[in-house]
Amino acid sequence: MYPPPAPARRDFVSVTLSPGRSYDGGRGLRRRSCWRKWKQLSRLQRTALLFLLAVLMLFGLLSYVHVADEWTAVDSRSAAAWQMRPANPPALPAPRKAAENPETVVGLSPQGAWEGQEAALTPSLWKKPQRHFRRGPPNLQIRAPDEDAQERRQAQAQRRAEVVGEAGWGAEVRRDGLSWRGAGTKPQQGTEPPGKEAEFPPRPSPKAVRIQASPASQNERQKAVVDAFLHAWAGYRKFAWGHDELKPLTRSFSEWFGLGLTLIDALDTMWILGLKKEFQEARNWVSKRLLFQKDVDVNLFESTIRILGGLLSAFHLSGDILFLKKAEDFGNRLMPAFRTPSKIPYSDVNIGTGVAHPPRWTSDSTVAEVTSIQLEFRELSRLTGDKKFQEAAEEVTRRVHALRGKLDGLVPMFINTNSGSFTHLGMFTLGARADSYYEYLLKQWIQGGKKERQLLEDYLEAVDGIRKHLLARSEPRKLTFVGELNHGRFSAKMDHLVCFLPGTLALGAHHGLPADHMELAQALMDTCYQMYRQMETGLSPEIAHFNLHHTKAVKDVQVKAADRHNLLRPEAVESLFYLYRVTGNRKYQDWGWEILHSFNTYTRVPSGGYSSISNVQDPRHPQPRDKMESFFLGETLKYLYLLFSDDPDLLSLDTYVFNTEAHPLPIWAPSSGGPALE
Repeated sequence: MYPPPAPARRDFVSVTLSPGRSYDGGRGLRRRSCWRKWKQLSRLQRTALLFLLAVLMLFGLLSYVHVADEWTAVDSRSAAAWQMRPANPPALPAPRKAAENPETVVGLSPQGAWEGQEAALTPSLWKKPQRHFRRGPPNLQIRAPDEDAQERRQAQAQRRAEVVGEAGWGAEVRRDGLSWRGAGTKPQQGTEPPGKEAEFPPRPSPKAVRIQASPASQNERQKAVVDAFLHAWAGYRKFAWGHDELKPLTRSFSEWFGLGLTLIDALDTMWILGLKKEFQEARNWVSKRLLFQKDVDVNLFESTIRILGGLLSAFHLSGDILFLKKAEDFGNRLMPAFRTPSKIPYSDVNIGTGVAHPPRWTSDSTVAEVTSIQLEFRELSRLTGDKKFQEAAEEVTRRVHALRGKLDGLVPMFINTNSGSFTHLGMFTLGARADSYYEYLLKQWIQGGKKERQLLEDYLEAVDGIRKHLLARSEPRKLTFVGELNHGRFSAKMDHLVCFLPGTLALGAHHGLPADHMELAQALMDTCYQMYRQMETGLSPEIAHFNLHHTKAVKDVQVKAADRHNLLRPEAVESLFYLYRVTGNRKYQDWGWEILHSFNTYTRVPSGGYSSISNVQDPRHPQPRDKMESFFLGETLKYLYLLFSDDPDLLSLDTYVFNTEAHPLPIWAPSSGGPALE
């Protein structure tokens, strides 16, 4: 037999820190004190326990200090954060410095004002107050994606406004110093952003606010636009969600910046069309998935007008502070583009590394790109109180204004980022690479409350230069068109992009500029419409050449094989919108309806989305190109919806100014009526 097993050797001590009884190996139960248990431990074990206890106490102390600081910061910033909510209305008075309003909370940086506030603004965390009237843009009879949350935000904002007081709102700001708008004079009030120290967007003028009790009814044409948008959005949502652009034929996507370009471009369109469910879903993606800390190059101009402009517009229309936080983050990442010897920004910047550079093939930037970012950067400064955005963008305008090489207000297409001078002199166009320079001269003047005289003078001089050097009439219909000038030689070539000009001229006439601007706008609008009507598909080519010879058998609009594609561009319907708003002539609505019908006939893809086409002259084989540009949702359908509305207060031209990507931004101060020129 095997000998009985030896008792197992115990090389550990069991310690029980909880009070009670323990089993002692058969010798009975007896109470053990904590001190006796402590003495049974070895010196090493006691040292380890003491060290662990000290570490726990230290962490506890640090956590208490951190939590106390957070609560103090949240409590001290809450009122300021609520005051930073958007000037949701449309017409915004000029900002006022905090120093002039002692009741405003002082000492908050824009970044600090937003930290930790997103959670506090989550709709599900609020208790429902009593119902009340809502503030909002004129006739935007649409509630935020969470209707109760919107009411709660407004109720809390109203209560805080009562604490702050009414007297401090809406005053204009002064800044000492010289301005390029007039040597030896102080800048006009209402055109500069607030200072860095707690300068918040002002509240809207009560006269500009329309209280809406229920959503506005949509007419049949507007419903058709909503149907087109939902069809395009369904394709994007199903096959390209979170990516830049939809490829509707292959049911896939393409990337440009990798930042959800179509989604951001369409945010304010969804809000305007009343698509609350789609807007909320897109908002959730922006909140959780839109991250700018990535190693990717973006084009300064395109990302400014689409992403920065889209976020700022969504912020103003919805009142959601998330969009302003994202806009400020993105704006900061674009700033390295301005670090050039000439202060003329590079065309590209890496938003992750902060490295900016010109295109690989040249050290030039295009004039349109560097002079069509001002609306967005100026508004970002006004909202955040950080002057650097506006100062960088306006320095570009200041330098371009003083450059040699212009022709009666017309500018060349390229500018060197090292020397800051125009290059490729003698080439003048209102098409690609120069178009929106002229548009932003007028729109900055409107945005600033019609007080920046130099911008207006540059615009008026340019219009005179267009009349003198670029206008011509075609045969046989005598269509007025805008050509190009190449070293003194006129070309009868007109990009579809130039169809922005009728709308810009009409906008200027609406704001008091000479009546002959409106006459030119109407003539050019007729030409842009013929660029559609004379094509077999009813869609305009990318580039048209006009016939100058007296031959009745030839159409006015001639198209070369390389130019007969259509990219779903918005410029013509944009101008139709402005012409209808200014004149009230319903023929412009009818023309837009024809264009929408052509889009549905030749570019609509059954599985979802719309596709650009390669041949506008072949209705049987238009040759889809498998790409839906983001501006189709951000601009084309938005302008069609606004065109078909008979309500002039739906994004009023006296309240909003649209950036070149159709994102509405508020006019800073009410403008006086009557002609602007003496």
